[in-house]
Amino acid sequence: MSTDPSLPAVPFREAVRVWIRIGLLSFGGPAGQIAVMHRILVEEKKWISENRFLHALNYCMLLPGPEAMQLATYVGWLLHGWRGGVVAGVLFVLPGFLAILVLSIVYALHQQAAMVAAFFFGLKAATLAVVIEAVVRIGRKVLKNRAMLVLAAAAFVAVFFFELPFPLIVLGAGLVGMAGGRLRPDLFCVIRGHQADGGDEEASHHLQGASIRPTFGRALRVAAVWLTLWIAPIIALWMWLGREHVLVQEGVFFSKAAVVTFGGAYSVLAYMAQQAVEVYGWLQPGEMLDGLGMAESTPGPLIQVVQFVGFMGAFRAGAPFDPLVAAVLASIVTTWVTFVPCFLWIFVGAPSVERLRGNRTLTAGLSAITAAVVGVVLNLAIWFGVHVWFARVGEWRGWGLRLLLPDWATVDVAAIAIAAAACYLLFMRKWNLILVLLLAAFGGVLWAWVR
Repeated sequence: MSTDPSLPAVPFREAVRVWIRIGLLSFGGPAGQIAVMHRILVEEKKWISENRFLHALNYCMLLPGPEAMQLATYVGWLLHGWRGGVVAGVLFVLPGFLAILVLSIVYALHQQAAMVAAFFFGLKAATLAVVIEAVVRIGRKVLKNRAMLVLAAAAFVAVFFFELPFPLIVLGAGLVGMAGGRLRPDLFCVIRGHQADGGDEEASHHLQGASIRPTFGRALRVAAVWLTLWIAPIIALWMWLGREHVLVQEGVFFSKAAVVTFGGAYSVLAYMAQQAVEVYGWLQPGEMLDGLGMAESTPGPLIQVVQFVGFMGAFRAGAPFDPLVAAVLASIVTTWVTFVPCFLWIFVGAPSVERLRGNRTLTAGLSAITAAVVGVVLNLAIWFGVHVWFARVGEWRGWGLRLLLPDWATVDVAAIAIAAAACYLLFMRKWNLILVLLLAAFGGVLWAWVR
């Protein structure tokens, strides 16, 4: 990719100020975050070209993890090498980390207070509408033929009725898609990213990252550094506290989740929620929606909800530490193991990213995984809805199946009403997401006051 050498390199100090600005404005999920970066980096600052921005976005969509954070890291790497990538990625995550840390402390210490409980009651009822919106949004993107519909339905059945592990579903869908891309590309290559045109007449500034030559030796060295940074803290905690301690369990669990988060945060939330609630006991069912509401209404990637999950798990079972100390440590651990892999994917793969352009097999694999994500997120919406709308939910198991059996005598009409109102405002009125969540939260407070 050619650049215009007459344009000087972007001053690092100025880039830091811009990344702080982007981090503070990163509301609204990946679509809104990517739009903010495009407006500032391409249109306002003109630091990179449209083609280079879109090509970087295509690559980030192929990776596990939050694509908006990885896109920021990629562009930071382009501008100033590895230090630019680290600064851009960290500043993208930091505002949300601090906001959720404060909200988690308030939640843990004052969860039983009537008004706090009412606020989060309304918030999680509305968050259910956000999950439903995600099903529709992702579905429109990928469910364009019968093959994609079958993949989505198979994924839903696999996770909802048979409780197959999410990583297995992702792996299976990817393999089916890659095979299908070779046999029937017309059916399986349904996600078509933006391609840079051949002329590529850029007006980019000097880009440090673009001058790095991809070699096998370099890739091994970079991978060794970032794998060590990722795994070493978990090993240290394991040796210090033992494998059964909650900090070690969370470090291992969220490391695995980071590797399979294809298709956005919603794709792994069902897997994460069911494991955190039913296997580890870190959360109650309704609390996962409270955390999701926090992540939706604060800046940063939605996957930052892992911080709340880790916080609450360690707050309740973090001995020998003080509960609050354990919870803060867990926030750091879960955030670390969730986002350090993102730097690994970018710094190892970015120099070779041009080789991935137009790769039909990878496009088909991503399409199939995204179709499966629709079924997984639908499972998440139903699972959350049942636990928010009913105070008691039983289960029936037999012949390898699992069915949820809500107790209709415990139905919560107020939760259904708030969720329905949120759906109406989001789908029909196209209101801003943050405004809808805040209105729903105060609706919960109003309902508690009236009751």
